[in-house]
Amino acid sequence: MIDRKKATLHDVAMRAGVSTATVSRCLNTPGAVRPVVREQVAAAIAELGYVPHGAARALASQRSRTIGAVVPTLDNAIFATGIQRLQKRLIASGYTLLLASSNYDAAQELEEVRALVSRGLDGLVLVGSDHHPALIRLLRDKRLPYVHTWTYDAGVEHPCVGFDNRRAAARMTRYLLDLGHREFAVISGITRDNNRAAERLQGVRETLSGAGVELPAERLLERRYSLAEGREALGLLMAQRRPPSALICGNDVLALGALFGAQSLGIDVPGRLSISGFDDLPLASQVCPALSTMQVPAAEMGWRAAEYLLARIAGESPPDHTRLEIDVVVRDTTAPPPPPPPPPPD
Repeated sequence: MIDRKKATLHDVAMRAGVSTATVSRCLNTPGAVRPVVREQVAAAIAELGYVPHGAARALASQRSRTIGAVVPTLDNAIFATGIQRLQKRLIASGYTLLLASSNYDAAQELEEVRALVSRGLDGLVLVGSDHHPALIRLLRDKRLPYVHTWTYDAGVEHPCVGFDNRRAAARMTRYLLDLGHREFAVISGITRDNNRAAERLQGVRETLSGAGVELPAERLLERRYSLAEGREALGLLMAQRRPPSALICGNDVLALGALFGAQSLGIDVPGRLSISGFDDLPLASQVCPALSTMQVPAAEMGWRAAEYLLARIAGESPPDHTRLEIDVVVRDTTAPPPPPPPPPPD
């Protein structure tokens, strides 16, 4: 009887009826082994309770078979969707994902990356392109493959898998302009250390300016991504002397908060106020009225980021810039603006 705590690679090979080299390939390069053999080895590992010695495997292969990822927050479901697909693709190739959160803080992100790199990562996934200068230097010094996600710019040297945030926000703004809106307001995410929020705001500004529409300073509010912040901002905007007829929000969380705030104030959405979001969270289609928003391909982004890093680790040269499409999803919170009030009597 083999002690489950002391099972070795040799024990697994004997139980599966294969060589130790085959067991090693199943653990390190599963794609190079026939499925039926992988199943035999997996059954033997499960039966014996064998746990590979991570340090020994890393020393032998000069790889830890781990990928790190740092996301801004774990509170937003849209990041969870991307991480799930990233992890699924990595697991299929025998890799483990190590995850950390930066709380939208560049200095904290740097410390999280340092901690992950100290564990001997084979690659790293980052969100956005605004990072502490020391972070990129660290990755280059270590010659560690990395990829930016949630952003796309073919003109930069950093590898990226994502979409053009400025262009996406411009598309939503153009849609609302085409409905006839001219009185706009924006609840943006905090733009400091967040290039995604800054680019979305830039897209709104440029599109409105091109249409000859003003965005007054008092109608632009930057808020942290939360329902409460969106609700509070909505109240401030609608209390102004000239309230907007169209509200563009930096993400769905802010938009949903604004929608709930409008409902609590008795404001007709979309009859009096159109509200748009960004992300297309699952909740966006379930609220009433359903939220018009931008559909972000979070799952595809996670999958493609994994594909890029796995190719780099394998010594291949995949394209450094991958642009994904992002679409306007028209639902029930947007409509043409209300008719202007009748002129006062003579």
